[in-house]
Amino acid sequence: MRSYSMGRAARLLGVSPDTVRRWADAGRLPTRRDEAGRRLIDGPDLATFAVALAGEAPSGRGAEGDEPYTTARNAFPGIITAVTLGDVAAQVEIQAGPHRLVSLLTREAVEELGLAVGMEAVARVKATSVHIDRA
Repeated sequence: MRSYSMGRAARLLGVSPDTVRRWADAGRLPTRRDEAGRRLIDGPDLATFAVALAGEAPSGRGAEGDEPYTTARNAFPGIITAVTLGDVAAQVEIQAGPHRLVSLLTREAVEELGLAVGMEAVARVKATSVHIDRA
């Protein structure tokens, strides 16, 4: 299972590392310590928190009040929050800050990339297509 440092989680959530530490200290975001004493966030916990946090953010704006994404070619780094596999097709959901992106792709592509809940990924949007890159 993938784990994230406080700084990496902050980048994925679109907030400062201090904000992530405050959430962890307040018990909103579960963490654990590695053998060196650093705090880590397990991928599935971060995915769950990212979805909950997005529900709190104003529509169309970032978690810290950033301007909305406006260009035609955007890369949305985030965390995979759901993977639904069918016989041939698959659906992958990514929470990128306050933005939830859903991509429909082949089951084979999901399996080849090894996509799973809690993994980092980048959703690239161009016109009506969403491309998933493994980070």
